[in-house]
Amino acid sequence: MQLRFTPQSKRRKQLEGAENLLSIIDKGREYPFEFVCFKITGFRPSEQIEWQPIKGEELIDDLRIFISKLSGQIAPPAWEQGEKVSTIEELAKELGVSTKTINRWRKRGLVALKFIFDDGEKRFGFLDSTVAVFLKEHPDLAARARKFARLTKKERQQIVRRALSFAARTGLSRYQVINKIAEKFGRAHETIRYVIANYEKTNPDRHIFGKPAGVVSPAEGAEIYRLYKQGGDIKELISRFHRTKSSIYRIIKLGRAKAIMARKIEYIASEEFSAIGAEQKILGNPVAGVKLSFRKNIEPPQLTGGSFERYQEAMNDAPVLNREQEVELFRRCNYLKYLAFTARDGMKVSGVLSARLNKIERYLAQAETIRKMIIEANLRLVVSIANKHFSSGVNMADLVSEGNLSLMQAAEKFDYTKGFRFSTYATWAITKDYARRIPQEAARLDKGGAASLENVQRDFRTTMAAGVVAIERARESLVQVIKDNLDEREQYIIMNHYGLVGSSIKKQKKTFLQIGQDLGMSKERVRQLELIALQKLKHLLSIEEFEMLTG
Repeated sequence: MQLRFTPQSKRRKQLEGAENLLSIIDKGREYPFEFVCFKITGFRPSEQIEWQPIKGEELIDDLRIFISKLSGQIAPPAWEQGEKVSTIEELAKELGVSTKTINRWRKRGLVALKFIFDDGEKRFGFLDSTVAVFLKEHPDLAARARKFARLTKKERQQIVRRALSFAARTGLSRYQVINKIAEKFGRAHETIRYVIANYEKTNPDRHIFGKPAGVVSPAEGAEIYRLYKQGGDIKELISRFHRTKSSIYRIIKLGRAKAIMARKIEYIASEEFSAIGAEQKILGNPVAGVKLSFRKNIEPPQLTGGSFERYQEAMNDAPVLNREQEVELFRRCNYLKYLAFTARDGMKVSGVLSARLNKIERYLAQAETIRKMIIEANLRLVVSIANKHFSSGVNMADLVSEGNLSLMQAAEKFDYTKGFRFSTYATWAITKDYARRIPQEAARLDKGGAASLENVQRDFRTTMAAGVVAIERARESLVQVIKDNLDEREQYIIMNHYGLVGSSIKKQKKTFLQIGQDLGMSKERVRQLELIALQKLKHLLSIEEFEMLTG
């Protein structure tokens, strides 16, 4: 837009500058806007604006569009260029590839400019020198592309006859037959596969192989994805299931998408998550004094046989977090889950891009690593509380294992925005679970345990309701808060999913599917509305009331 009134000669120089810039851009780097502007125009922008860096991959796409539009404004005659200018069709024919391949090459960096051709029409054209440079930088590209070039009718018939012959005379799999024919004809495996699949589609009563291509049972698809998750090699999966490489990858991608859709992603909401520049502010700088290595398999060890060796080793290696580090880690963990949740919103299992799945999986993996780091930092706390509740008839290993489970659940539910230390909340949660899960503790809270629980409850300035009368009063108060602050649809979801309909708490619960049928919406939509409602209630209820609701 800024170049509308620029003289023609200057626009030619800027077009040349844009082409030169495109040739040096690295997809993996980021570039300041001032640099881009200077390389194209020779001047730096005069506005005092804090420009966001541009990712190399995005800059390449933007430059291609910029060059295309700018060359369209100039559009010099093709015959005045001093070298041959080929149209898309001419270049495809000359290189023995399809026009789709040429357009794919443009995305890889082959520069196309607009020229006026002999018929007076403006069309995209390619300078011989530009094509030569591109092919020199990608020497194997043209050779590979020729393998995908359009087949003649005679060639397709020969491929089908050869496939029928192989299938009848040998016990080779579909994949092996396609490989042999590809070698014979000097074509790509995918080209041969497509010809055979198209033949079987148009001739459903004359399948070349016993099983039509592309038919994958749900059980087979699940097994392929399971083996891949366990580290199975792609080549081994291809050989074992007699599928093409692209088919295996499609099945794996479908399995990944299903796993993401089935995963429950919950996070503690914060207004700062939706603020401008939140990602840079929250994730841009390292946490002071904490090394985030994003390693796997650091789940707190479960005790077996009463041995504390592994557990003590984990405790000794665990970081010690101060208040600021703790808050920052919880903020990052919840923000990453928020990013994963929003990236998944509206996603469908079929047709989802791998880049989207990669992004969601990366967010969740990083959030999980931070969660595990927080848990590791509080392993000593579990042992400390277990010691206070240890008595005859109770196995110490069982106490610590139970405490670990409570600690993990507490890490998921802790609201870092309230200003409490996580250790305070975790102590309350672990002590409460001991009283509920360990029979001896339900009958006897020793002096230390009772005092500890009393201190924690004082920190939260409330006392858990005890007895049927107190529970009924608490339920009535909870229901009133729900009715006063949620709309009718949200009320119905919360009341029915958490069993607040009836005379006592946890009664007449309904699943998301049942509620969805009642309200005429999908199960996933019910889940989303519940999350929204819970975020509202989280700010209105005390921690104990919220715990009473969600259990």
